[in-house]
Amino acid sequence: MPRRKRAEIRHIEPDPKYNSVLVAKFINRLMMKGKKSVAQRIMYDALDIIAQKTKKDPLEVFQQAVKNATPLLEVRSRRVGGASYQVPVEVSERRGLTLAIRWLVTNARKHSGRGMAQKLAGELLDAANNTGATIKQREDTHRMAEANRAFAHYRW
Repeated sequence: MPRRKRAEIRHIEPDPKYNSVLVAKFINRLMMKGKKSVAQRIMYDALDIIAQKTKKDPLEVFQQAVKNATPLLEVRSRRVGGASYQVPVEVSERRGLTLAIRWLVTNARKHSGRGMAQKLAGELLDAANNTGATIKQREDTHRMAEANRAFAHYRW
């Protein structure tokens, strides 16, 4: 975190195929070692797989998956008088979106076998149906915040 001034928010161009900023952010998070064209191909293949499996608009399924994966609460460590407390705080919209995208990508990478497009499509479908590892991660985050509600008065 910068000490002097707030980091400026970067403007992200929408992706070429779906003209969506959300898809562009997801592609950027999926990208490894600067290989954006590879990440785009993986993402578009995953969306094609979703379209084949569900017979619905893949962009809507993707947006639903991200919405379902977005957390509302999280815990932050707060040091008070020599003790560290896990203080529940509400998640801002930007941070919630960032966490959802990060969780979807990392949980898709954890799956074994198959290609990345297949793994990503599976994780997105699971998240859209409110099941899977990403949703479990969100639920765990909410459960942790709920369990530490007693320390909410330490919020800053």
